[in-house]
Amino acid sequence: MQDTKSSQTQSRSDRGKKQRQASVIDKSILALPEPRRIRDREHVRYVTQQSCLICGRRPSDGHHLRFVQSRALNRKASDEFTVPLCRGHHREVHRSGDEAAWWGNAGIDPTVAARALWLETHPLPTISDKLGIENPASTVVNTSDPRNAGRSRRPRKKP
Repeated sequence: MQDTKSSQTQSRSDRGKKQRQASVIDKSILALPEPRRIRDREHVRYVTQQSCLICGRRPSDGHHLRFVQSRALNRKASDEFTVPLCRGHHREVHRSGDEAAWWGNAGIDPTVAARALWLETHPLPTISDKLGIENPASTVVNTSDPRNAGRSRRPRKKP
């Protein structure tokens, strides 16, 4: 009798696990996917080595811009939206009720600075990267012939 109860209890718990697994949504296939929140410690370290955007003091704290991404259960914004602020300005922006208004009063668009800092640590791929050219300096392009516009050739090796 006790074995029957334990098997019934076990099957109920298995059923609950199956239901929980089935309720998980693959958010990558949604039409409007959830905003990604990238974590990169090296980038945050790089940002903290920069001087404060407001006054130029060092050292600085890495401030995650709260108004650029929607809040998600008390999670920070992505590390790509991190700017350097000295300790005083960092506390001040957190104490202000409206961060976007605080930046407006400072006269600075922090999203531009955050993007520039992100591109310093994560440069965009170049055309040569996309084409698979290992040494772009060794390519020869004949631009005088319009038929070859946009094409690149490798120089011939001498025998």
